[in-house]
Amino acid sequence: MNVKYLIVTVVETIVKVVIIAAVIVFVMRGAAKAYDFGYRVFADTPVSVSGGRTITVGVAEDASIKDVAEMLAEKGLIEDANLFVVQELLSAYHGDILPGIYDLSTDMTAQQMLEIMSTPVEEKSGSGVGADSSQKPGAEDSNSETAQ
Repeated sequence: MNVKYLIVTVVETIVKVVIIAAVIVFVMRGAAKAYDFGYRVFADTPVSVSGGRTITVGVAEDASIKDVAEMLAEKGLIEDANLFVVQELLSAYHGDILPGIYDLSTDMTAQQMLEIMSTPVEEKSGSGVGADSSQKPGAEDSNSETAQ
């Protein structure tokens, strides 16, 4: 047996093992991230568990769900805009978000925020949470942090 042939075979085997190990690590990390994302879609936990702050946000008439999700993430009401988009897609409120001004809190789940933003003004309770009919639907949103 030739020494050169033996060295080439050993190096070739080592390269194959390293490539297979890299593929396994890549697949495992991808699977873990996919599982985590899928779990968070259905776990639906709020940003803060108790003592959340209330933030006033405005939803424009032409805003897409992606626009709304990015705005909520910027304001700190949700952690992940892409997660909110998937939660809206799978919720009973898919496509029902109405333009308006809403008071949302960091201790609300995505489902609760979707419910508030999808309920017409006439059906809202007098709790002070929801659309404010005195302002224009496309008005600029503001931060009014009231509770910490």
